[in-house]
Amino acid sequence: MGKIFDFKLVFTQIPDLLRFLPVTLELAFLSVFIGLLLGLAIALIKIKKVRILYRIATIYISLLRGTPILVQLYIAYFGFPMLFKYINLRFGTDFHVADIPGFVYAVFAMALNHSAYNAEIIRSALLSVDEGEIEAASALGMTYFQVLRRIILPEAFTFALPSLGNTMISAIKNTSLAFTCAVVEITAQGKILGGITYRYFEVYVSLALIYWFITLVIEQIVKWGEKKMAIPEQPESL
Repeated sequence: MGKIFDFKLVFTQIPDLLRFLPVTLELAFLSVFIGLLLGLAIALIKIKKVRILYRIATIYISLLRGTPILVQLYIAYFGFPMLFKYINLRFGTDFHVADIPGFVYAVFAMALNHSAYNAEIIRSALLSVDEGEIEAASALGMTYFQVLRRIILPEAFTFALPSLGNTMISAIKNTSLAFTCAVVEITAQGKILGGITYRYFEVYVSLALIYWFITLVIEQIVKWGEKKMAIPEQPESL
């Protein structure tokens, strides 16, 4: 009779899983980076209350935050090829749908999902910047984009860093769903290994240890960043 739980296997198969860690990290970092850029644009639209775009941004955030990311991944993976095929038939174009890897769909879906959450995080951070500093900079003749680049964004980033760190952690964990787009990252590789050895429980324990370690590293980086960007307290005058 075989072992109920093979403790040794938990650690011996970790190297096989780590071979696909670069795919996991690339997927997470790309989706977070694109999501940050989109989130910033949406946050500015909401703060400035740009006509028409404000309503679209509100519906966009509500839709993406109100539906599971797994569903969004399926829609991206199956929906966009259907859209491209329709465009080919309707306009006589020649989009090579089969040439687009599932990785692209996964990044696209995850980036949109993160952008909806990042938009609210960034909007709150931007609104937390002292109005007096903004007015002082404007009085010195700076344009809005100069104020945004030199004053608002650096201070807002300090406020938003803990929440953005949580976004990065969520992105790492959400990559485990990328198998829906035929992307082989560490979780998909774990499924493959489990199918070979039939020791699924040990595989998932190995995966849990890897995800846990990555989360701890990100948490430490965020804490280090917070300390570096913290404004030192001014000594009280006697």
